[in-house]
Amino acid sequence: MESAMKNKDLNTTRKWASLASLIFGAGTIYKLGFLKDAFYVPMQQFMNLSHTQIGLAMSVAGFISTFGFLASIYLSDRFSKKIMIPISLIGTGAVGLLLSTLPSFTYFLIAYCLLAIFADMLFWPIMLKTVRLLGNKSEQGRMFGLLEAGRGLVDTVVAFGALGIFGYLGSNANGLKGAILFFSAVPIIIGVVSYFLLDHDKVSEVNSKGERVGKNKVAFEGMTRAVKNKYIWFVAFNVFFVYSAYCGITYFTPFLEEIYGLPLVLLGAYGIIKQYGLKMLGGPVGGYLTDKVLKSATKFLKIAFLLTAIVMLIYMNLPHESLNLYFGMFLTLVVGAFIFSMRAVFFAPMEEIKVPREITGSAMSLGSLIGYLPGAFLYTVYGNILDTHPGMAGYKIIFSMMTGFAILGFLLSSYLLKSIRNMDSDQAA
Repeated sequence: MESAMKNKDLNTTRKWASLASLIFGAGTIYKLGFLKDAFYVPMQQFMNLSHTQIGLAMSVAGFISTFGFLASIYLSDRFSKKIMIPISLIGTGAVGLLLSTLPSFTYFLIAYCLLAIFADMLFWPIMLKTVRLLGNKSEQGRMFGLLEAGRGLVDTVVAFGALGIFGYLGSNANGLKGAILFFSAVPIIIGVVSYFLLDHDKVSEVNSKGERVGKNKVAFEGMTRAVKNKYIWFVAFNVFFVYSAYCGITYFTPFLEEIYGLPLVLLGAYGIIKQYGLKMLGGPVGGYLTDKVLKSATKFLKIAFLLTAIVMLIYMNLPHESLNLYFGMFLTLVVGAFIFSMRAVFFAPMEEIKVPREITGSAMSLGSLIGYLPGAFLYTVYGNILDTHPGMAGYKIIFSMMTGFAILGFLLSSYLLKSIRNMDSDQAA
């Protein structure tokens, strides 16, 4: 009895230690790929990059990420997380060492292509798979909620750490090198630590029929099973609708500046609250409501989609020219809170649709491929709308599209929830 208790405590400790390593990895692995978030102007000044060159590098990286997710449908169930996650983190850090030399555009472009491979193809779907497998059915919301909140906190701390180094070294080329080296060292250290915290996956050589066919065929069969599972596609498009609305909240910031005349200092504070504060708040809240109150991520998404659509419909029809500034700002944060809480748990329904655990990696890869697709084109669409429809007219179109995505998400979540109930009834019969 005592031995069993010790083993249980040890397993619990390893579970939370593993989750912590994933949170630190997820909170740092994208800092180099999104160097522009904190160092856009220094990149132009000290790396001699134009707007077009930075945009081209981001676009090419996004293109590679799409195919990376496609390849990961096979890779994520073929190789162990104990190997893949450390390799992706250490590889990302190694690419950062190249970037720290402030290379020419050609090498800058190559570096961004490599970052897309390490972060999106080798890390992200496998990290999502690992988070799902760390928790049982009643812990999915909590696990994914803690992941979202934790990586938001790590993201913030690491970003401010790099900014501190940049300023301390003189806000010049050496400062940029120092910041990039910091962004490189952190994932390398986390990659080494994660190797010791993560357990090996047992990669099966037996297919679903019990035949011994080898690891490659088993992984290929798992990929095929995931692609043929219509419920995985439903979950993936639920992610798609959340992410489409998420892309839209980017434009709350210029909206408040242009329409409300929000001062730059307040605008900066608003941006930090919207991007980091809501992420840290939305994760735990979404996870708690999913696991403890509604006991269903799909039900939570259905309600949150509906609330998002209602608030957006109200917001887009308010008299903004005469509306109180702080009330208008508050409503955008309410919408952001709904969307960040959905982002925290939008992969949790994989447990509800009873995806076999042995094909979790393939399912998460397919979900990532479809779900994150809006990031590859929707910012361009939204930006073009604002360029061709200046002022309130353009923002109303974007807000209408966000509302439409929320309504589509509500309808899909409703259908998926009904399908899950039917599956549960069939199993109970």
